[in-house]
Amino acid sequence: KREWSPQGVDRLYQLIKSDFYTDIAFFRVIPEFVVQFGIQSDSVLNSSWKKYKIKDEPVLQSNDSMAISFARDGVNSRTTQIFINLKNNHRLDTVNFNGVTGFPVIAKITYGMGNVHKFYSTDEDVPDQDSIQKYGNDYIKRKYPKVDFINKAYILK
Repeated sequence: KREWSPQGVDRLYQLIKSDFYTDIAFFRVIPEFVVQFGIQSDSVLNSSWKKYKIKDEPVLQSNDSMAISFARDGVNSRTTQIFINLKNNHRLDTVNFNGVTGFPVIAKITYGMGNVHKFYSTDEDVPDQDSIQKYGNDYIKRKYPKVDFINKAYILK
């Protein structure tokens, strides 16, 4: 829903159209919290997208169960990583983290929610993001062979 986060939805569109979300691991799956993804196996591609950060936007839609938001780590830091809320995480609407408030929702899963809850949980041992950035899917598949992947993301009309 573009009206919820115009810049976030535009970025999601760009990433999907450029095939960024092809062969992407759900590297952070914390039951009753979130599923996170958005690190490419190609370190050069990751570095390229990191240069183009999305400006902050207000939270206009709540982080309800199955709402999707970009992860961020400070002011104007959204790039490629996205998370799916596995429950109502309304505190993410107003939490102040590294100088920025909340996580704007860009979309919501309306079909197939049960599948999201079946993703392999990495709660006990979350893969190191720096290692994913550096070694890509080889690292994930070697150390976390049960982790689920997105084969390819599409935009349907």
